[in-house]
Amino acid sequence: MVRFVEVTKVFPNGYIGLEDVSFTVEPGELVYITGESGAGKTTLMRLLIREIRPTQGDIYLGEQRLADLTSRHIPYHRRRVGVIFQDYQLIPDRTIFENAALILEVSGVSNAQIKQRVADVLELVGLPDKGQLFPVQLSGGELQRAAIARALVTAPEVLFADEPTGNLDPETSIGIMGLLKKIQEFGTTVLVATHDPGIMARYPARYLHIQQGRIVDDSGASKKSPAAEKENQEEDNSSDQPESEQQAAKAKKKKDKK
Repeated sequence: MVRFVEVTKVFPNGYIGLEDVSFTVEPGELVYITGESGAGKTTLMRLLIREIRPTQGDIYLGEQRLADLTSRHIPYHRRRVGVIFQDYQLIPDRTIFENAALILEVSGVSNAQIKQRVADVLELVGLPDKGQLFPVQLSGGELQRAAIARALVTAPEVLFADEPTGNLDPETSIGIMGLLKKIQEFGTTVLVATHDPGIMARYPARYLHIQQGRIVDDSGASKKSPAAEKENQEEDNSSDQPESEQQAAKAKKKKDKK
C-alpha cells in the first residue's frame, strides 16, 4: 500500500528531513511513526501527499509511483490519502458540515451525495448533531473528531494522523485513538505520528521510530489486516479438528474460490 524506497529529503537550507528511509506498510495495517519533535515525522507525511518531493529515492501508493504524478493528478492523489492535523486546520467561519463538505464541493460531487457522505462521516466520528456548529463552539476532542470526519469524507485508502492526541487530555486521547483503531478495522490503512506511549500501550501495533531523519527501529510486530487475521484464525481453528474434517474443510475452501 505505502512504500518508501531509500528516500532522502534535503531542504534548500541544507536541513536533512529524512535520510535513506525504506519501509512498507500493508493494506489495512496500523503503524505508529514515533520520534521526538523534528525527527522527520511531518516530513514523511508531506512527502506522502506530494506536498514536497524527495531529494532521492521513490515513494509508492499502491502501484502509483509518486514521482510520476503530474500537477493535474496531485489533487486526485490527495483524495486517496486523508490527513488529520494536530492543530485541526478547520476553517473558523465555516460550520463543521461545511468544513467536511468543502473538498467534495471542489471535486464536483452532487449536493445530494455531499449531504449523505458528510452525514455518514459525522455519524461515524460521533458528531451527528454537531454539523451546524462552528469550530469555536466545539471542545478539543470534538474538534479532532471533526478533523477526522473531514479527512474521511473522500473515503481515502490511507489515513495519516499527525500527532492526533498532542493537544488532548489522556482520557480524550484514548477516545480519539479508539476511533482511529475502529477506522483501521474497517480496512483503511492508518499511520499515526505520535510520541504518546499511553495510546501505543493501549492499542499496540507496529511502530517505526525515527531519529534525526533515519528509521532506527522497526518493531516488525505488524498487526495484520482484518482479512489476514480472519484467515489466520480460521487456520488456527481448523488445527483443532480431526484430520478428516480438516481435509474436507480445505477442499470446500478451494471449491469456493473457484
